[in-house]
Amino acid sequence: FWAVLSKLETRPTVYSNLHTIHTKYNASLELGVDEQTIIDVLTKRTYNQRREIAFAYERRAKKDMISALKGALSGSLETVILGLMKSTAQYDASEIKASIKGLGTDEESLIDILCSRSNAELMEIRKVYKELFKKDLEKDVAGDTSGDFAKLLLALVEAKRAEPSSVIDYQKIDEDARALYDAGVKRKGTDVKCWISIMSERSVPHLQKVFERYKSYSPYDMQESIRKEVKGDLEKSFLTLVQCFENKQLYFANRLQDAMKSKGAKEKVLTRITVSRCEVDLKKIRQEFRAHHGKSLYQTIAEHTKGDYQRALLSLCGGDD
Repeated sequence: FWAVLSKLETRPTVYSNLHTIHTKYNASLELGVDEQTIIDVLTKRTYNQRREIAFAYERRAKKDMISALKGALSGSLETVILGLMKSTAQYDASEIKASIKGLGTDEESLIDILCSRSNAELMEIRKVYKELFKKDLEKDVAGDTSGDFAKLLLALVEAKRAEPSSVIDYQKIDEDARALYDAGVKRKGTDVKCWISIMSERSVPHLQKVFERYKSYSPYDMQESIRKEVKGDLEKSFLTLVQCFENKQLYFANRLQDAMKSKGAKEKVLTRITVSRCEVDLKKIRQEFRAHHGKSLYQTIAEHTKGDYQRALLSLCGGDD
C-alpha cells in the first residue's frame, strides 16, 4: 500500500482521498451513501489519479473500488462515476458496445463517437475494444449496420485519414472539391463511395480548404449539399463529420444545447459528451457554448438537471463562464 502511495506526487492527497472514500463507504453500509464525498473526490481528479486511488483503495480496503461504487450508487450518478473510472478510449469502446448489443442499434451514439474522433483516438478505441470484448470493432459495427451508412462507419474505423502536412496542395484541394461536387449536386443521384473516400481519407486541414473551394463550384455549401443529397443516418454521419472538421468543439456545444432544449435533459447525450470530453477539450466546448448560445454551459446544466447527477456534471464542467 505505502509502496504504491510513495510513487505518487500527490501522495498525501491520494491517501486522504482513498481514506475518505473508504471511511464514508463503510459508514454508508449503516447510514446511507455520502454521494457528495464521492463526487468531490472523483470528479476533480484526472483518470490516472482516479486509477491510483482505486489501486490504493483496493490494497487498503481489500475490496475492488469499482464494485464498491456499484454497490453504493445508482441511476444517473452511477453512470457518470463508473464512466469516469474508465480511460477515454475505454469509455468510448464501452459506449459503442452498448449501442450495438441487444435488440436494435443506437445509431446516434455510434455517429457521435465514430464521426468525431481523430485517427489516433479511433486506433486506440479499436485496440481497447479488442482487449475489453475479445471482438473486432469492425466486425461488430458491420454486423449491426448496413448499406452506405455501414460503409462510411467502417471506413472511419479503419483510421486511414492522412496526417496534416505543412505543404498545402492546392491542386489536390481543387480536385477534391470538384470531385465532391461532381459526385453529388452536379449529377442525378449521389456517388456516395466518392464522398466516403474523400471524407474518411483526407486530413482535417485539407478538408477545411476543400469545403471552402467547394463553394466556387456548388451553389450550396457542403452541409447544404449533404442535406439535399442523402437522408437518414448517412446524412447525420456526413453532417457530423463536416461539422467536426470545421469546429469540433462547436459541434459538441451544439449537441449539448440540443440535449437540453426542452424541460429536463437527454441524459444519455449529456453524460456521454461530458464524461468523454472532460479531459480532452471540455473547456473549449464551454467557450463555444457561451459564444453561440448566450449563456454558460454551467448555467444550462444547472437548469436542466437536479440532485447528485447535477452536482457531478457541474463539477466536471468546472466553472461558470
